[in-house]
Amino acid sequence: MAVKSAHVAIPSPLFGVVFRPVVKAEFKIKITGEWLELPMIVDTGADYTLLPRWVAKDLGVDLEKDCEKHTTFGIGGTEIVFVQRKMTVRLNRWMGDIPVGFVNRDNVTGLLGRQDFLEKFRLIFENHTTTFIMPRARHRAAH
Repeated sequence: MAVKSAHVAIPSPLFGVVFRPVVKAEFKIKITGEWLELPMIVDTGADYTLLPRWVAKDLGVDLEKDCEKHTTFGIGGTEIVFVQRKMTVRLNRWMGDIPVGFVNRDNVTGLLGRQDFLEKFRLIFENHTTTFIMPRARHRAAH
């Protein structure tokens, strides 16, 4: 099974326009069991999935009680991140439990990272489209 997602054109002062690999992923809301759909940048350079702080509240996650507080280092410098070790996410029919970090800021776009997520798929970035090829043995049907 394959999922394709068109890249999003973003204005760039350097290049005029850049095409970002964005896909809609769904995260399970802790309290209700419903799903919250979020646009996420497919980031093969991110060790794990990151979301802005405001999403934690919408997902029913208490950052102080449910997460481990860590300091992370990236191109933007040092950040405080609250990591929840297992959060249920789905992409089309694939569903799994992944670690999710909540960055201590609200003005960032979510990043889909490698740990337990992108590493499960074969990814193709071609013609401003990202294709996720899902191995049959490594996904379970989403409910």
